[in-house]
Amino acid sequence: MITLPGRHSRVFAAATAAAGLLLVSACTSTDDGGASKTTAGGVELVKAGQLTTCTHLPYPPFQSEIDGKVQGFDVALIDLVADALKVKQEILDTPFENFKTGAFLNSGACDLAAAGMTITAEREKNLDFSVPYFDATQAVLVDKKAGVTSLADIKAKKVKLGAQAQTTGEEYVKKEGFDPVSFESSDAVLNGLRTGQVKAVVIDYPVVQGWLKDQATADAFTMVDNLDTGEQYGIAVKKGNTALTEAIDKAITDAKADGTYKKIYEQWIGPYEAPSASPSAS
Repeated sequence: MITLPGRHSRVFAAATAAAGLLLVSACTSTDDGGASKTTAGGVELVKAGQLTTCTHLPYPPFQSEIDGKVQGFDVALIDLVADALKVKQEILDTPFENFKTGAFLNSGACDLAAAGMTITAEREKNLDFSVPYFDATQAVLVDKKAGVTSLADIKAKKVKLGAQAQTTGEEYVKKEGFDPVSFESSDAVLNGLRTGQVKAVVIDYPVVQGWLKDQATADAFTMVDNLDTGEQYGIAVKKGNTALTEAIDKAITDAKADGTYKKIYEQWIGPYEAPSASPSAS
């Protein structure tokens, strides 16, 4: 499990102050002291004894701080990789753009990026991805008072739409002719809806599922569309880091085979139905 220390108590040497706070594991990591950074599994890590994950908080149910600990679907999956490598996972919270472009992986700040990130051809120019681990759709959540019943209705009635910046949800609505209000995080998206900055938002379906578990949110807002955009999430690694990619792939594949993936899915997402065939990533 990953716990949250003092917000400014520790930072990675490779990260700048603007990179964000470091969220570290309950087990205190030690300085490598010049020791080899290669695990027993033959995977080189940016810091000995730990698997450093870049993410962008909060993004429930994939990763968020709960009771002082960073938890979620992605966190649990990467813990499986860390366990296989016999190390602990540590998390670096940083702007999404920093690892989407490969910058923080290339600089040695992180070993991998896990943040509910869709595999796209554009991102594959800068990153290598694991096998897909989650099939995603985009949900349209609206203010019940807005009087709209679909994304097309939002467009026809010129209702102000919001989305999280630098995400495939934002890209999708832009392609559909919208000029969405961009928000930095999923929390900011929901706050924009609550405060009336926008009357509708497009964001990943599991995120909306989580929001609607709150009764006040469910009373004020309703989901009017679930858009099948053919998206799949992948864990990103530095270009050419084949050993780590293979270790991640094995952990995901084994977890799906032995039922561990199903348990994690049901804990963080909801009822699980195994797909009859996995679509290819795009």
